[in-house]
Order: sequence, then structure tokens, then C-alpha cells
Amino acid sequence: MNEAIWRVNVAEQTVGIEPVPSGWRHLGGRGLTARILTDEVCPRCDPLGPSNKLLFAPGLLAGLGLSSCDRLSIGALSPLTGGIKESNAGGTTALRLIRLGIRALIVEGAPARAGWYLLRLSREGVRFEPADELVGMGAYESAERLRRRYGPKAAIALIGPAGEKQMKAAGVLNLDKDGEPSRIAARGGLGALMGAKRLKAIVVDSAGGEKPPVVDAALVRSAARRYVESLLAHPRRKVYGEYGTAAMTMMCQEIGALPTRNFSSGRFAGAAKISGEAMRDLILARGGEGQATHACMTGCLVGCSNVFAGPDGKKICSPVEYETIALAGSNLCIDSMDDIARLNWAMNDLGLDSIDAGAALGVAAEAGQWTFGDAARALELLEEVGKGSQPGCLIGEGAEAVGRSLGVKRVPVVKKQAISGYDPRAVKGVGVTYATSPQGADHTCGQTIHNNVNHLDPRIQAALSARSQINSAGFDTLGVCLIAAFGFAEAPGAIRDLLRGRFGWDPGEDPVQSLGRETLGLELAFNRAAGFTTADDRLPEWMTTEPLPPHLSVFDVEGSDLDGVFAR
Repeated sequence: MNEAIWRVNVAEQTVGIEPVPSGWRHLGGRGLTARILTDEVCPRCDPLGPSNKLLFAPGLLAGLGLSSCDRLSIGALSPLTGGIKESNAGGTTALRLIRLGIRALIVEGAPARAGWYLLRLSREGVRFEPADELVGMGAYESAERLRRRYGPKAAIALIGPAGEKQMKAAGVLNLDKDGEPSRIAARGGLGALMGAKRLKAIVVDSAGGEKPPVVDAALVRSAARRYVESLLAHPRRKVYGEYGTAAMTMMCQEIGALPTRNFSSGRFAGAAKISGEAMRDLILARGGEGQATHACMTGCLVGCSNVFAGPDGKKICSPVEYETIALAGSNLCIDSMDDIARLNWAMNDLGLDSIDAGAALGVAAEAGQWTFGDAARALELLEEVGKGSQPGCLIGEGAEAVGRSLGVKRVPVVKKQAISGYDPRAVKGVGVTYATSPQGADHTCGQTIHNNVNHLDPRIQAALSARSQINSAGFDTLGVCLIAAFGFAEAPGAIRDLLRGRFGWDPGEDPVQSLGRETLGLELAFNRAAGFTTADDRLPEWMTTEPLPPHLSVFDVEGSDLDGVFAR
């Protein structure tokens, strides 16, 4: 099987299959999307226009059967930030793409015909098929209809009504291993670009496909064994397996970093009710369709996902993650897991980023548009998104748009993208990441909360963030889930040997660092060409002056430290 670049032009409805260019061959995932965007997309083009390209790239380790290594990167010039964007997700799409030999799918052009389409990718190539009957339909019903049509083994990437309406908080949903459209590449408005291309879905049918070729199978097996042994032995695997990402709720509450009442406090009185421990207890007590431990990818040994069921044992949403608990729970002063799960389901069905949608609702409550804690009203506002009403469209555009429209000062965004569930005045290292990442505010681009340091000390945070941002970019290029990265940390040389055995080239002794530095270099250069300067690498001014209870801390990392993050 020869791996290739599949290029689809939606204007002409043509398809080209090309060899992987030599300068792209050592990259995958986030690194490959950055390379393609740098080579082919004008950084100052209209993000929703014909010159922007929507990219799908499996990570370098996808398809090898390794736990937590089948992540997909989706990239473009962001409709939300106006800079480079990569958003990644688990699920089944990356695995199915790589089994068709697709190193990257490039979707380009603007539709020249009326109507909506889906792309069907298979061993026979690419077909455009009409999808008008799915327009206006939520993600869950759309996915179910497509699974009935194309079979339960097909992978599907699709958008909801928010993407159809080109709302800038719209993401691209992917099916998990059980067929649930819940693994969303949420950040940066990439669903809006897919909507601008008038693509409702991409169906990947890998029937008859093959596992990716390897140069040295014995070396791959040896490295895989070392990684798996390390992963299984690591204590964090048990924590995430039992409580998922929701384990972070009480940790953030304890250190005073839990977003509360539109980021006006770092602690929430109802935190214990929406903690990972409380959610696990509810799931186990209710039984039925609930699952306290669940894997989004085939073969995952961590199982940090979950299936949350209501009092009747019927599934409400899968999964409920920490970021949604923080932004649609404590941030909105909602202390009911059932309410948070219903809000989560509605956001998924609309195809909305739960971080930006939760932050937008918080800003709207700050402006008096609804009352903090009123979960029923929050759900009604999300229903307005689906209707396309004025208040709904505003929420769908994200927190920055809500703040700008309603004249709110406390708007938690960087580069127009909402800050996630770690208040940067209490975890200042992730604040450096929010400020300086070319992706906009995104904790997955450089999380520092697990470092055993004083998170309030501004002097040490830039170095912490720099190391974490480089590692995160490297793991995103490999397609490795960041929760499982600790398994590789305890298996020195495993990634090096996996790449040698898979591709036959020498990635050096520390490929995570080398790939991460290369990827960040591409992204930073793209953003400079797009017009970004060091003035954009700052947190909102109010976070530098408004003390955050309980520590009454502000974000006070020096500007010179922020400007020098990537000079380290």
C-alpha cells in the first residue's frame, strides 16, 4: 500500500491522489497540517473563502494498534482566531483514513453548485453524494442515518447545524468506536469552514483496506511492548480510567483554578456535586446504560471516557469531560451532573465547542441575558442556536463575539478563542500557554498543572510552558493522546524505535522534541505572516488587574518572559 495525499476540490468536484512530497514525509497529524498550510494557504485569505483549505491528517503512529495513538488532526486557517489552527480528536476517523493509505486529505475550493454534499472515501476513490436531506438535522440523527446507509464500520466526520450556519464556535464531530458522534475536533471554528465547503459529512469506508506498512516489524513489536508495559504500570492510568478527565474538577477546586461565575472566582460551592468522584458514583449507582470507564478508540487501555446515564439508567451523553464540567458547570454556577450532561448533549448535537459555548453563556449571563445557575434557560439558549435566531447566532459565534456585542469587560479569550477550564491566575504556566500558543487559548497545547511547582510563582512559568508546548506539539504530530503520553515518558526510546520500525528513517533520539519544535516553528511563522505580533500574545488585561479568589492572585508573568518563550 502506497501512502498518498488525497486532494478534493469541491468547486469542480474532482479528486487527485498524489505521492507524499519529500518535505512532508516525516510529518503527520498537527505537524503535517502546519506544513501543508504553510506551503499552500495564504495566511491573510478569507478563512471561509475558497482559498482556505480544510485538512485531515492522522498522526504518525496511527494504525499500528497502539493504545491511544490513533488521533486525528484537523487543520485550517481558523475562522475564529484568524491564525493557524489544528484541532484533534480521538474516535475512528484516523484509523480508517490510514487503512486507505491516506496520509492527508486536503479539501479545497468553494462549491460552485447549490446543495449540500458528503464525501465517501473508499478503496474505489472518492464520490460526491447529495446530502440535502441531512441539512438542519442534529449530529446524532445525522450520524445514525449515515451509519444505516454506509454500515456500522464506516468512520464519519460531520458537522451539526452550527457548522452549517458557519458559526465560529462550530467543530467537526467524529464517531467513537461505538458509533457515537462525540469525539469533536472542537476548537477554532473548523466546523464553520466545513460548512462553507458545503460538506455535511465525510464517510470513510476502509473495507478491504490494509494496516500501514512497516519496515521492521520486530522493532515495532519490541517498542510497542515497552510502551504498553509502561502505560499499564503508571498510576495515572488508574486515576483516568476510573474518573476520566473529570478527576481534574476537585484538583482545580483545591488550587483555586476552577472557572466559576464567568471566571470571577477559582472555587465553586457546588464543586463536589460535579466532581469526577460524584459522577462515577452516580453512574455506578444508576446502572443501566451508564459506563464509568469507556474507551473512545479501539484498543485504548486507559478508558478515560464515560457514558453518563440519567436516573432511569438511560444514556444522556457520552462522554462528559472535565472541560464541559468546568465551562458549562461551575462557570455557569450549575451544580447538577444531569443538567451538565444535557447541555453537553445539546452542544454535541449542534456541533459546538463546549468550551467556547460554555464561555459564551457565561459572558451572556454576566451581561444579564440570563441568570447564572438557571440550567433550563441555558438549554433554551442553545436551542436558539439551532433555530438560527439572533441570540442563538451570537452564542454560536463564541465568547469573544458575545462580549463584543454586549459590552462585557470580563471575556475569557485569547486570540478570540475561549480559555479552557484552568484559570490562568491560579495556574500561571498554562496562562503562558494560553497567551503564547499560536493556536489561541488551549490547555492541550501546553498543560503545566501536573508539574510539582508553585503555580502562583510568575518567575518559573515561561520555561514550564515552553517545554510543555514543545512536547504537546510533538505528541499531536504523532497522534498520541496527551493522557497516554506519560506511558511513553517511562519507556525511553520507544517512540524513536516505533518511527524507525514504521518508516525506516532515523527520527533522532528525542523525536517528540524535534517534531514539536518544527511544528511550532511552522505555526509561529504562519501567524506572523497572518499579521500576529507579540501584542497578541497576552491574556486579557482584566486578568492582570482583577484578583482571583481565593488566593487573590492576578496573572503577573512579565511580558519579556512571554515574548521569549520560544527563544528557549
